[in-house]
Amino acid sequence: MSAIFMRYLSLIAFLLGTLGVSAAGAAQPEPWQMGLQDPAGSIAQKATDLHNLLLIIISLISVFVLALLVYVGWRFRSGANPVPSKTTHNATIEILWTVIPVLILIVIAVPSFRLLYYMDDTKNADMVIKVTGNQWYWNYEYIDEQIAFDSYMLSDDELQPGQPRLLSVDNPLVIPADTKIKVLVTGNDVMHSFFVPSLAVQTYAIIGRVNEVWIDVPEGETTYYGQCNQICGVNHAFMPIVVKAMARDDYQAWLLEAKEEFATLTATQPIQLAAVN
Repeated sequence: MSAIFMRYLSLIAFLLGTLGVSAAGAAQPEPWQMGLQDPAGSIAQKATDLHNLLLIIISLISVFVLALLVYVGWRFRSGANPVPSKTTHNATIEILWTVIPVLILIVIAVPSFRLLYYMDDTKNADMVIKVTGNQWYWNYEYIDEQIAFDSYMLSDDELQPGQPRLLSVDNPLVIPADTKIKVLVTGNDVMHSFFVPSLAVQTYAIIGRVNEVWIDVPEGETTYYGQCNQICGVNHAFMPIVVKAMARDDYQAWLLEAKEEFATLTATQPIQLAAVN
């Protein structure tokens, strides 16, 4: 990042701080938060960098257009310009207002397409997890390990100290850190959406269809919170997602316990549907 870009971000963070809000949250939303949550994983980091680039571009465009409007209103007011110009064409201006927006779109398109192709690359994943949306809970299936379990939101009387209300679940999706994980998302009834902001993952869970995404979380034990953001029925607001990242050794220890508790009775049948992005 250039020095100008870093100074711009520092200015934004300072301005948000003076308003009493955070520039970025942790692994869950914060009260009065403005801005994105802290990115976790390479996809989230690239998406945040693109967001910051677009923020600079749209801010510069907005300031330029505002300054142009103010200048035109002052320069061509009736008092200073009693006889209006009858000019109908200006070749230079017409070329500029055509070429400059095209160049801006190219600047935006290059990193956008680079990120889209990066997000679409699900090859060479270290593990595969199938996520199924139901009314109104999630089912997580570790295909290679032959375990599966449901994940329901905890009621208020089930919450432990430190667990956020309406975001905590009984069985989180446990994954190893520093691992590329392919996530197959499908549904059993109405349309749902698997959405975890800090991981920059959001894809629809549709019955009869399998969507592919992938995630990789950095080292360290962190819990990431998300929700179904597709209006899926009366309990739509009570369908949270909790992704718990562990060190690989801790994940292996959890996996041994999970195989005893959540082992499927039969081997997982291969998914016959073609993956659709």
